Amino acid sequence: MSTEPETAAAQEAEAAAAQETGAVTPEAGDAADPDTAAPDGTPPGPEDSADPDAAETEDRPQSPSAEHAEAPAVPEAGATAATEGSAEVDATEAEGRPQTASAEQAETHAVPETGATPGPEDSAGPDAAETEDRPQSPSAEHVEAPAVPETEATAATEGSAATDAVEGAAAESKELSETEAEIAAQRELRERIAERKAAKQGPVDAGAKLSGTAADLLAAVRAVESGEKPVDSAFSEPGPAPRKAAPEPVRRPQPVAPAPSGPGDEAVGAVRAVLAEGGAPAALAERTAAALGEGADALLREDPWQLLRVGGVRTEQADGFARALLGAECGPDDERRGRAITAWLLEQAAVAGHTALDAAALTAALGQRAVPDPDAAVQSAIAEGDILVFQDAVETPGAPAPVQEEGDGEGAEAEQPVRVLVGLEQYALAEESLADGLARVINSLSKDEGPGSPATDWETAAGEASGSTAELIRAVAGHGLVLHTGGEAARAEPAALAAAAAGLGLRVWAATHSSAGRGRVAGLIGSDEAGTATVAGLLSGAEGPGRDRDGALALDLLVVLDAPQLDVETAAMLVESLPDGARLVLSGDPGLLWSAGPGRVFADLLAARCCPQVVSRVPDPGPIGELVSGIGIGELNQVEAPGKEVVIVPVRDAGEAVHRTVQLVADSVPRAIGVPPQDTQVITPGHGGAAGTRALNTALKERLNPGPGRFGGFDPGDRVAHVPAPGRTTPGRVVRADAEGLHLECDGAPVVVPKEQVEQTVRHAWALTAHQAVGLSWPAAVVVLPGDATAALSRPWVYTAFGRGERHLSVVQGAEQALPRAVSEIPPKPRTTRLQTLLRPQVPTTP
Repeated sequence: MSTEPETAAAQEAEAAAAQETGAVTPEAGDAADPDTAAPDGTPPGPEDSADPDAAETEDRPQSPSAEHAEAPAVPEAGATAATEGSAEVDATEAEGRPQTASAEQAETHAVPETGATPGPEDSAGPDAAETEDRPQSPSAEHVEAPAVPETEATAATEGSAATDAVEGAAAESKELSETEAEIAAQRELRERIAERKAAKQGPVDAGAKLSGTAADLLAAVRAVESGEKPVDSAFSEPGPAPRKAAPEPVRRPQPVAPAPSGPGDEAVGAVRAVLAEGGAPAALAERTAAALGEGADALLREDPWQLLRVGGVRTEQADGFARALLGAECGPDDERRGRAITAWLLEQAAVAGHTALDAAALTAALGQRAVPDPDAAVQSAIAEGDILVFQDAVETPGAPAPVQEEGDGEGAEAEQPVRVLVGLEQYALAEESLADGLARVINSLSKDEGPGSPATDWETAAGEASGSTAELIRAVAGHGLVLHTGGEAARAEPAALAAAAAGLGLRVWAATHSSAGRGRVAGLIGSDEAGTATVAGLLSGAEGPGRDRDGALALDLLVVLDAPQLDVETAAMLVESLPDGARLVLSGDPGLLWSAGPGRVFADLLAARCCPQVVSRVPDPGPIGELVSGIGIGELNQVEAPGKEVVIVPVRDAGEAVHRTVQLVADSVPRAIGVPPQDTQVITPGHGGAAGTRALNTALKERLNPGPGRFGGFDPGDRVAHVPAPGRTTPGRVVRADAEGLHLECDGAPVVVPKEQVEQTVRHAWALTAHQAVGLSWPAAVVVLPGDATAALSRPWVYTAFGRGERHLSVVQGAEQALPRAVSEIPPKPRTTRLQTLLRPQVPTTP
């Protein structure tokens, strides 16, 4: 894979160049899955987080290639260890189990011997009795409708006709009431950003924005200059004042507001008439009216390509719609078309994780979209304010400084190479706000010295710890921002930091990506979830310390775990919420998949070296920890697994992979490992295909909780994933369904999903994608690697998926040599961001 950011950005920005015509309807749990883009460079649709992603939609089945359908799995010599403990699995149950001709239910190979590398001869293992009766041919339904897996990053299309595709983009459901507060916080952030940027345009009074020690020094200087105080008394250091009691936090009420009202019936009707005139389905009317706002029907008649602003609509459908409305006036050189496609490509790039694109990559993508003059299209979009342009200086480490040429004036500056980037205002402002906020956090921490000072207390706390925990405490004592890296076991270190800081009388809060992560951290701190929150709950005000009178979070130290899952907008809101003088610790595993939303905040901060970085020396324990640690450095090692911690199950095709997965979850793992089915999570690269999440969930439901699925395909007891916002996946189970909607239990809390939102926000969750599973863990994990989904594999994907099991990991291996190749050769896909460039002039580099 090319590692040049410009090349990767160009490929990802060419969103639908290789896709069939058709609109994409987001599925429940779909958030941006940016790190697993399709091999042809097609940027992802809205699939999981965030996410996001995240945020992905992969509803369209495709046909598998012959080589994947027929070639038997060839296990690799350097894969993982297999355990011998499966020999007893299912042998006795085969006699009474009815067999079918479906490839999805075909019995499979045996589990290899402990510590051995699987080979073809290992087929007489745990299911030898069942294998004898196994039919080898796929069922008729698979012969007639084969399917290729859809990766998490690929928004493939289901139909070839524009009308069918656009019909797939059903009316977008209204926001869930539980996310109302978070959306309001985002709106408030953007207003604050706009006010700050407007303030920067006006004059600034000297010293007007100084505070703390700097303000005191300025006052002392002016007092001396005016003769009010002698020099000696003006600059004498007063004794340390006692710490003031923190004011009682002001908790803003969080009423459950009604869902935002959509456009009126009259507006929707007017838009519906225009859509019908252009050959678009009426189902898009409400979404189009909401996206375009007041006067949407007139705007569509004036500029039909504005239809691209509706989620799921692609350029092919917009072109067809424009031809129907404009007739002979419609052409590829239309200025309106160029502007609309330019903005659309940047939206697709954001789904792929970019906050901006190189100008050359954008013009190349426009050329592939049949825009005759890409440069003119970009300039037109800039002039209209649809996009922003940036010129960022390029600084190469170790390169000599630019030399001023002879003949230049004394005040002339030496020329420095720059890169020209273009981006959407939404993400550009968020990234600038994040950089400004981080600089404030780094520079606003007061320095206290001397006996009895807080610095002495911090050193005492560090002396009571050891190893990298003590190093982390000392770093936090003297710095406003600290980065901490490590695996799952390293979570104990920021937990110890939080406990030590609380012992010093500081207001400490720890935030995680998920509710399950919150519970784990609370257990490490020993606080019974006091002082812990999720990032979303902290920002919305539903959890956390509340806000002070200035609107900032009432805390002194914030420890954020799962930091790699922070996208640029969430990180900006979080940093903007911190009061002056507060400390921030970002902790996480840099080997995991990045955020579902745009940006790579944690990776950018590590690369910028703008603050201390503490690397944990606590390894993850056991064979799974040893295996995952090797993957993190690009090695797929064979590990000893005497307790059946790691099992490799070779399979020949996707149908065999589905059957073997059901067998492992329902029979093998409960019997051999003692983990019940409800505590075992299946993880696979994508949603579609013969071994994607949909196929696996269908088979697992039939075995574990059969039922008619009378409410949107769900029955009481079904395992589900609830997605209240893109990139945020919450596991749960169905309790019941009634006129109010689908009643769920998620993390012990009741959730009611209105029936019109079920299709968009709820999906079965016996099987998830790696992006949906990041930040979560289960006692056992079964990772399914079908041979026709190898394009989705990368080192971060394998690292994330293999690390979800706490006690046991089974790998249903059909990827052959693609697995070790992904681990050793395929790093994270690059993302174009500006955070490092924005931080450089504000914060000195830490050696």
